[in-house]
Amino acid sequence: MIISANTVYSNLALIDQVDLVTSALYRQQAQEVLATPSIELHLRKAIADRLNRANQVLALETVGTEDSY
Repeated sequence: MIISANTVYSNLALIDQVDLVTSALYRQQAQEVLATPSIELHLRKAIADRLNRANQVLALETVGTEDSY
């Protein structure tokens, strides 16, 4: 399925509100957009920033005091 970069960007804003499978799908879609050079650089940068923030939040939520990351 082909999904627009704008939709990927919007989906990343919802990543903490969806189930784990959907979250993983959103992350995969973002990686695919980031690997597509024909997509405008400013949009790929915005998606990369949003994905990075989502990954940081995920790390803070899933890594406990006894875990290493």
